[in-house]
Amino acid sequence: MKKFMNNARNIITLKALALREKLCEPRGEGYVDTAIKILIAVVLGALLLAGLYALFNDTVLPTLVKRVQDMFNYAG
Repeated sequence: MKKFMNNARNIITLKALALREKLCEPRGEGYVDTAIKILIAVVLGALLLAGLYALFNDTVLPTLVKRVQDMFNYAG
C-alpha cells in the first residue's frame, strides 16, 4: 500500500508540475485576439445575411409571389 501511495504521489506531482509549466507559458491566445475574431465573424455574418436578404427580397420573392398567385388564379 505504501508503494501505491508513493507512486500516486509521484504521478500527481508530475501532473501538477506539467500544469504549472503550461500555465506559465508566455505564448498563447489572449482575450483580445479572441474578441477580435468573434467581432469579425459577427460582422461578416451580418453582411452575408444582409446580402442574402437583399437578393431574396428584390429578386426571388417577387417572382415567387407572382408564380404562386398565377397558380391559384382560377379565373384567368
